[in-house]
Amino acid sequence: MTYTYFPGCSMRGTGRAYEESLLAVFEKVGVSLDELEDWNCCGASAWSSVDRTQAVALSARNLAMAEERGRGDGPIDLMAPCAGCFRSLLKAQHAFEEQGSLADKVDGALASVGLRYDRTVRVRHPIDVLMSDVGLERVAAAVTRPLEGVKVACYYGCLLVRPNAPFDDQHDPMSMDRLIEAVGAEPVDWPLKTRCCGASCYSSSPFGPVQEATLKLSYQILREAKRRGADAVATACPLCQFNLEGFQPRMARAFGERMDMTVGFITQFLGLAMGVDERRLGIRRMMRWHLPEPRPEPVAAGGGERASA
Repeated sequence: MTYTYFPGCSMRGTGRAYEESLLAVFEKVGVSLDELEDWNCCGASAWSSVDRTQAVALSARNLAMAEERGRGDGPIDLMAPCAGCFRSLLKAQHAFEEQGSLADKVDGALASVGLRYDRTVRVRHPIDVLMSDVGLERVAAAVTRPLEGVKVACYYGCLLVRPNAPFDDQHDPMSMDRLIEAVGAEPVDWPLKTRCCGASCYSSSPFGPVQEATLKLSYQILREAKRRGADAVATACPLCQFNLEGFQPRMARAFGERMDMTVGFITQFLGLAMGVDERRLGIRRMMRWHLPEPRPEPVAAGGGERASA
């Protein structure tokens, strides 16, 4: 299986560990990625609130280039790991499906640079690929070191499964939970898996009380994960990961409670269970990473019996 790969800006920056672990996990399950040449920013920042047409055009250029490289071979799967990029590309697709004035303007913008988009690209997310194409059985078969005894709160955030995502439930998503379960860990049942971490509040104003709103929202997520007994939080959004991990010292000062919670990418947990070296998973890039040691595998005992190591 080969997919056209759209890394987006964050995968080469704050989300570098996400890309490293993604590539390693996909190698383990036999998935190949072919990076889209000359890709550009998808406009997932706040640009859509400034000029929606330009924001859609940014994503549409990537869709058109992905389509051009695979034209004539049927639908093209364009995979975007970042939750923000994934949503932006889906929103651009949705704008074309509406066939209104916005689509006409973007079509004109593409034509001005020698591109056209015939609406044959399917925007995919790695979690969707792992669940729908690879399958849980194949994921489980790649496990060599099950994460038994590790409790993980799967955090989807507010972008990954809504509003236009074609996979999972928008209100109670379970795909990451099932993947975590497939590699031997225990997914934590908790109500804040789609709650916003406050990233947009922080980026809209670097000064003043809005920043405190971000801290409070992220703190509430970590506090609930901790209250539910989670050892770690798994996410698929570089911005969510950065907020939840990076601001923990400030949360402690603001709310008087030390968090010290491991917050990693879903692919890092999968990779660990698959026996991938931690260096390939970008673990060294994390600010804090401490998980309970998995339970030892049973070993053969005398007389053909089984005993624990």
